Amino acid sequence: MTTPPSALAHQRAIYLAGVAGERPGVPLDPAVLEREAEKRLSAETFAYIAGGAGAGRTIAANRDDFDRWRIVPRMLNDVSEVDLSTRLLGMDLPAPLFLAPLGVMELAHPESDKAVGRAAAKHGVPLIFSNQASRPMEEVAKAMGGAPRWFQLYWSKNEELVKSFVTRAENCGCSAIVVTLDTKMLGWRVKDLDLAYLPFLRGKGIAQYTSDPVFARLIEKMPDDPDAPKPKINLNSLSTLWQMINAYPGKPLDNLKSGRARKAVKLFTEIYTNPTLNWEHIARLRGYTKLPIILKGVLHPDEAARAVEEGVDGLIVSNHGGRQVDGAVSTIAALPAIAEAVKGRIPVIFDSGVRTGADMIKALALGASAVAIGRPYAYGLALAGEEGVSEVIRGFLSDFELNLRLAGGTRPSDIDREWLVAAP
Repeated sequence: MTTPPSALAHQRAIYLAGVAGERPGVPLDPAVLEREAEKRLSAETFAYIAGGAGAGRTIAANRDDFDRWRIVPRMLNDVSEVDLSTRLLGMDLPAPLFLAPLGVMELAHPESDKAVGRAAAKHGVPLIFSNQASRPMEEVAKAMGGAPRWFQLYWSKNEELVKSFVTRAENCGCSAIVVTLDTKMLGWRVKDLDLAYLPFLRGKGIAQYTSDPVFARLIEKMPDDPDAPKPKINLNSLSTLWQMINAYPGKPLDNLKSGRARKAVKLFTEIYTNPTLNWEHIARLRGYTKLPIILKGVLHPDEAARAVEEGVDGLIVSNHGGRQVDGAVSTIAALPAIAEAVKGRIPVIFDSGVRTGADMIKALALGASAVAIGRPYAYGLALAGEEGVSEVIRGFLSDFELNLRLAGGTRPSDIDREWLVAAP
């Protein structure tokens, strides 16, 4: 297990560099980090990463509802020594922190998931591989060495493809399967719609599919469709075609002649989500794998309680970063009731809206076993690749450590509901 560097040493190094006029290349202020990333990214890319469903009310609630709680520091405790480590589902972790699955990271940086994986491995922080990754899971696993990772599964309409993904995840060292429940179809994402931009239609973010033998077999069986509607021929459509044929494995000219790249995009859009997803699918998954099964997207305590009864191994309380249902309950508002329903029988990971170490403390105090971050590390990736992701992770670890110690604790297990009061 990797031991995080001291937050005090991190802080000191930044201030000492400032004596020579150096400032952090990746901003530590989360609002500034987002603004700097927006300057670096195209309008389409920033909208895809930062945008949410509808009017963005769920994104706003995810952040604003943290302010419903206040931390109450305790002063006369010895906090000279600190240990951020935690144990979760057999993993010894340096801190209660995960990197959430983010798709299409090639939009932020050419190294995409490999850069994220290497940064996560450097700190020993588990990465949940995205189902919509820009690099195949095997490639990212190799880049991470023995570092911890899980795999996010979108339940496809094709059951053989589901089995194949699960088997590949097992074979490349993933230690849990995270079933995402809240994306049976895409939410109404107005920023993307106003720009008429969906990266999957350009062959981006579908590397788990194009590297899969079952998916390849399905493509070979697809008939040509001469009656399919053709887009207008202009510079934009030609650019899209170029991106598509370069995204598919193999030589671009071969992909163009064979039609495989175009078929891959068409097949993906037809089968990648399954509106019928229900408890029977979760029960079947137990027959496909011996790995722990985590359900991501649970927001109602009744579903959390049933998950325990059904033998699920863990939950991720998430509203998909506000990208699916506009006006949905914030995750921090949903967390206490879910923690009460679970009663400590399985771990509960908190996702959506975490921007600071103080947010981590509030989530742990309200019943989370660990937290996962998403957009902040995408912004770090956009600004400085692997090093940018690493700096974001290190910033979270330092912020969490200092807030923990200044509030009177020395380890995550010290944090409980008594650490918080409701805001006036």
